[in-house]
Amino acid sequence: MTAADALDEALAMPLVDHHCHGVRRDDLDRSAFERLVTEGGPSPAGTTHFDSPVGLAVRRWCAPILGLEPYAAPEAYLDRRRRLGAEEANRRLLRAAGVADFCVDTGVAAADLLTPEEMGRLGDARAHEVVRIESVAEDVAGRCPPATAYAAEFTEELMRRADGAVGLKSVIAYRIGLEFDPRPPIARDVTEAAARWLAGPAKLTDPVLLRHALWTGAEIAGDRGLPLQIHTGFGDTDLTLHRVNPALLTDFIRIVPAPIVLLHCYPYLREAAYLAAVFPHVHADIGLTVTYTAASSARAIAEVLELAPFHKVLFSTDCYGLAELCHLGAHFFRQSLGAVLTERSGEWSPTDVVRIARLIGADNARRLYPLPQG
Repeated sequence: MTAADALDEALAMPLVDHHCHGVRRDDLDRSAFERLVTEGGPSPAGTTHFDSPVGLAVRRWCAPILGLEPYAAPEAYLDRRRRLGAEEANRRLLRAAGVADFCVDTGVAAADLLTPEEMGRLGDARAHEVVRIESVAEDVAGRCPPATAYAAEFTEELMRRADGAVGLKSVIAYRIGLEFDPRPPIARDVTEAAARWLAGPAKLTDPVLLRHALWTGAEIAGDRGLPLQIHTGFGDTDLTLHRVNPALLTDFIRIVPAPIVLLHCYPYLREAAYLAAVFPHVHADIGLTVTYTAASSARAIAEVLELAPFHKVLFSTDCYGLAELCHLGAHFFRQSLGAVLTERSGEWSPTDVVRIARLIGADNARRLYPLPQG
């Protein structure tokens, strides 16, 4: 077997998608599909989100999975998707990704999204839950406990939810950004903040309660050997980009008791790579970045691999809503990592190149998360 063949074989191995979401179970019209193919809002009048890196990638790489020629027109693609039906389209696209394990963030609970079990069934894969910390806090607040009981009830509920999970996740980046006081708040401040919030429970945005939720999650994760995922970098319009640079987490990282996974990271890929390089418990994810940079994703992967240890980098798709995003995340990961590793041939041995592909695609996640081996 040649070195190129060995690398191709390693890249074709089943992947571990360590961070994703459910996809829509219902048939989608063009407007709904286009809303899900972007992290932004509607395209300007007279334009389309198909005219984007990921939009063109859908036409090139997803069309054949649904039985069309590459580069099918958007109208033909969406018509074929409707004719197949959502379940069949989801089945084809999820299975084409070649994923062995889906780790599904269940923080967005909606009847029109597939559950982890359904993702696993349609994708012919194992499925596992990642619990979103802030969603658990909001569930507890919805019960309207006394302010003095809130912290204990939240801790108890998060511990219960963690029993069946492979990881915890925080979206504090969306709520207040990442430049927060890194220390856990004192009990009195938590009770006072809870009294204000519980007077009219809604979305959790209070800085004290967000820090309390994050630290509660970190302590549970640390005690149980679970990773704590933290959203950083690229996301939708609810966040402010300059406030979600992962470097802003440095003081928190220095004292946190759990393994940390920095999600997405773009455009702060070098900052994430640096943090993964210097802190033993920090890992860098390349999900979402690879999907949305699409044909240019080799440059993004190369930027992370400039500095990050290869045992600290993790594949994911971060697919949400569209099974197309799962297939594209896996496709561009394999294609672009293969291109980067091929460029290093001669500098790195064929054995090293194969090992790096396996580490990033699945082995790192299997070591970090409580997942079946192999």
